[in-house]
Amino acid sequence: MTGGHRRILVVEDDLETAGQLMEQLTASGYRVDLASSGNEALSHGAAHDYAVITIDRMLPDIDGIAVMRQLRDSGVAAPFLIISALGEVDDKVRGLRAGGDDYLVKPFSFLELLARLEALGRRSDTIAKETILRVGDLAIDLISRTATRRGREILLRPKEFQLLEYLVRNEDRIVSRAMLLHNVWDLHFDQSMNIIDVYVGRLRRKVDDQQAYPLIHTIRGVGYCLRAPG
Repeated sequence: MTGGHRRILVVEDDLETAGQLMEQLTASGYRVDLASSGNEALSHGAAHDYAVITIDRMLPDIDGIAVMRQLRDSGVAAPFLIISALGEVDDKVRGLRAGGDDYLVKPFSFLELLARLEALGRRSDTIAKETILRVGDLAIDLISRTATRRGREILLRPKEFQLLEYLVRNEDRIVSRAMLLHNVWDLHFDQSMNIIDVYVGRLRRKVDDQQAYPLIHTIRGVGYCLRAPG
């Protein structure tokens, strides 16, 4: 990260920790903004283009995971580094599945933090170039969170867009209902598994109806696959 790409948002409600992070990161050449609550993080995250956002899991108003989800739904593409005292494997898995790109457990070495920020910053530069994904005549814009087919916009709700993005990123791969439940809804198996079929049905009507060929295919007894004709 160089120049304008060195702007970081630190989301941390502990004033001592926040002060240390801001002082050390500023001394290391980063431009640092601070948010001490979830609402402040949402405001900052939507208003500025950050190379990386560091976020605590436990905030006084909105849980850090909920903040990440809301920022992702609003089109924020910056990588998230979760910094948390919650260090169990389940905590890390939940954070990463919810949209985190890396996870650092408190207490931590500042040198390790810097190394992780640099790695995420390099990834951020790469991700910034990949803002539109395409399959056949379908295109999804990861910044504006919009989808088009043959140039015509498809009106999608946020969860429908997340579902479509996951299918597009797994083009030509069979994805099971369990994979969708875990990666799109961050849920485990439960008796409402038919929510997947309902959402895929809605998405298929919006994406495939009145089109030259279908993109979303049902793999009977297994799950779904998004693919264009070969």
